[in-house]
Amino acid sequence: MSVQEHAVLIVGAGFAGLGMAMRLRRDGIDDFAILERADAVGGTWRDNRYPGCACDVPSHLYSYSFEPNPRWTRAYAPWHEIRHYLEHCVRKYRLGPHLRFGAALREARWDAAAARWEVLTADGRHFRAPVLIAGLGGLSNPALPRIDGIERYAGLSVHSAAWPDGLDVAGRRVAVIGTGASAVQLVPQLAGRAAQVDLYQRTPAWVLPKADRALHGWERRLFARWPFTQRIARGASYWLHEARAIPLVQRPPWLCVGEAEARRHLRRQIADPALRARLTPGYTLGCKRVLLSNDYYPALARPDVELVSEAIREITPRGVLTADGRERAADVLVWCTGFRVQGRLPAGTLVGRDGLDLRDAWEQASEAYLGTTVAGFPNLFLLNGPNTGLGHTSVLLMIEAQLAYVGDALRTLRERGLRSVEVRREAQDAYNAELQRRLAGTAWASGCRSWYLDRNGRNTVIWPGFTFEFRRRTRRFDAASYRLEPAAP
Repeated sequence: MSVQEHAVLIVGAGFAGLGMAMRLRRDGIDDFAILERADAVGGTWRDNRYPGCACDVPSHLYSYSFEPNPRWTRAYAPWHEIRHYLEHCVRKYRLGPHLRFGAALREARWDAAAARWEVLTADGRHFRAPVLIAGLGGLSNPALPRIDGIERYAGLSVHSAAWPDGLDVAGRRVAVIGTGASAVQLVPQLAGRAAQVDLYQRTPAWVLPKADRALHGWERRLFARWPFTQRIARGASYWLHEARAIPLVQRPPWLCVGEAEARRHLRRQIADPALRARLTPGYTLGCKRVLLSNDYYPALARPDVELVSEAIREITPRGVLTADGRERAADVLVWCTGFRVQGRLPAGTLVGRDGLDLRDAWEQASEAYLGTTVAGFPNLFLLNGPNTGLGHTSVLLMIEAQLAYVGDALRTLRERGLRSVEVRREAQDAYNAELQRRLAGTAWASGCRSWYLDRNGRNTVIWPGFTFEFRRRTRRFDAASYRLEPAAP
C-alpha cells in the first residue's frame, strides 16, 4: 500500500478544516491534504438540508472575516447559501487538489521515532505527516435517544441531519421527536403540508424572535462595490452579539430581561393559556441553547399540529406510544434529537505519545489547552475542540482565533527547527481548572440538563467569556506552555 506524505494533514472539510487550509495557503504552505469522509465539502451544511434549515447566527458573522460574502440573500442565511459559500472558498483558494473525499479517519497514531503521524482511512488509504489538524466538528454525528422499539418501526424513519432528497410529506402523518434548533425550523415547514404533525416535547425551549429578512438588491450591490460597508455591518453585528455574553457570563440576574422578551413573544403568538404553559420553560434562559423563530409558535397553534408533552414509552410498528397509554400513528418519524457532542471517539482513533489513546485521556472529561492542544499528543491541533463553543454569537470567531494560533505554532516549528510541540500537562490542567471555575457562575451552570454537559455534569462545550478574550489569548503561540522537541543534531 503506497503512502501519501505531506507536511500537514487536515481532517474535515467544514468551516474549520477549510479555514485551516486557507490559512496554510496564506502562510505559504502548499504541501497539505484535507481528508473528508463524505463526497463533498460543507460539513454540517452539507448534511443538514431539511426544509427550513438555516443559520441562527447573522449571515455577516457566519462567514470568514477575511472572505466576506456580499451575496447573502437573507439576514440569516439558508443552508444552501452557506454550502455554496464554502464551495466558492474552495474554488477561490484552489483547495480542490488538496481534497481527499471518501477518506473517513480510521486511525491516527503518533510515531515518536520519526516524529510524524501515521493516518489510516476507512477506505484503506495511508497518509503520513508531522502535523495533524483535526477539524471534526461537534455537530457531525447524529444522535438517537434510547427508546425501546425504534428498530420495530415499520414506517420511514429519518434524522433531521440526514434528510432524504425528494421526501414529500404531503398527506402523511408525521411524528417529530425533539424540540431543539432543527425542530423549530422544520415543524413550520411540515405544518399545512402533512396531514398531521405530532411534536413530542421533553423540555420546552426558550424561543426569541428572529430578526430575519430578505436583503435588498441595493444592499448586496453596496456590499459588493464598497466592501467597507459590509465590514461596518459585520462590526455592528459583532458588538451587538458580543454584548449578549454579559448576562450569560457575568450578570445572570440580567437574564430576566431576555426571559421577559421570550414570554412576550410566546404570549403574542399563542392564545391558548394551557398550550402557553406547556411551552414555558422551567429553567434559566441560556442554560440550554436559546432558539430563534418567528413561525414556530404559530405552527403549534394550528389544528393539524399537536404538541405531545407525555413521555415516550416506546416506538411501535405503527407509531409512538406515550406514558399515558395512547398510541399515535405515524407514517414518518423525524428525529430532531441533535448530535453526539459528548460522544467519545472509538478506541484507537487518535493515539499519541507512548500509546496514549485520546479516548482514555478523555475518560473523565474532554479537555484541551485553549481548546486546541492536548497533553500527550505532539503536533496534534484540534479545531472546535473542548470549550470553544458559544452561546451568544458565531463560533467562526473562535475558529478563526484557533487558525491564527495553529498558524503561529507551525511557524514556530519551522523557524526553530523543532520536531514537535506538546502542551505541558500542568498548563492544560491550570487552564481547564480556570474554565470550570468561571463556568460555575454562568447561566450554563444554572441547573438544567443540556448537551453542554458531559455524563459527569461537567461543561466541556462552552467558552465562558467574550470572543475577543479568546482571540487575545490565542494571538500568539505561547511556547513556554509547551514541551519543545528540537531536531536531532
